[in-house]
Formats: sequence, structure tokens, C-alpha cells
Amino acid sequence: MSNAKNTPQSQGSRESQDSQEPQETESNTDRHAADGDRPALMEVLRQARAQLAELTGLAPESVSSFEQTQDGWALEVEVLELARVPDTMSLMASYQVELDARGQLTGYRRVRRYERGRADPRGGR
Repeated sequence: MSNAKNTPQSQGSRESQDSQEPQETESNTDRHAADGDRPALMEVLRQARAQLAELTGLAPESVSSFEQTQDGWALEVEVLELARVPDTMSLMASYQVELDARGQLTGYRRVRRYERGRADPRGGR
């Protein structure tokens, strides 16, 4: 709880503090792509998910790992392979996805399948 009054003066003070913090927006992130040969990080992720979905016919749910490599990018993408009821019994899969420096998919492979509600055993996949 706060004892500060919500007055226009206190609101203005908060707004000026907020404006002093650097804010990274999507347009700023996309702008970084113009600085070099590589596309912006978020654009790479969007492209990778879209390309994998088009090739496999499966909808990516999340990107669980992402790494910039010497040749481009390496990602691990989680997809729903088989929906079941209850949802915790649905079959999920992890796909290793490789992209070139421009963000174009150069290869993918399924590295594991698992039930959505099942945790990895300790010390392994």
C-alpha cells in the first residue's frame, strides 16, 4: 500500500520518471536489423515459427531455446503433435530448427516427444 496521494503533481512526477527509463519497443528492436546483415531477433523467431508450421503442418506453441551461431541461428521449438483430453495428456514434440544468417530455415528435426503434463527426468531429456 502507498501513502502517496494520487494528485496531478504526483502523477506528473511518476510520468517523468517513467519517461527517463529506456524503453525497448518492437520498432526499436526491428530497427537493429538495419544496423547489420542479420534480421532482428523477434523477426527471426516469427519467421522460424511460420516456416516450421508451413513445413510440418503443426502449430508451434513456444520457443524453448534460441542461440545465435556462426552460420545463423539454432532454436528448439515446442509443438502440439496430438491433442488429447484432458489437455495434460496431449502429445508434444521438441523440434531443433536451424536457420541461416538471414533467418531462412535450413533444416529441422524432431528431437523428442512427450506428454504435455510430464516433466523431464532429472539430469536428462
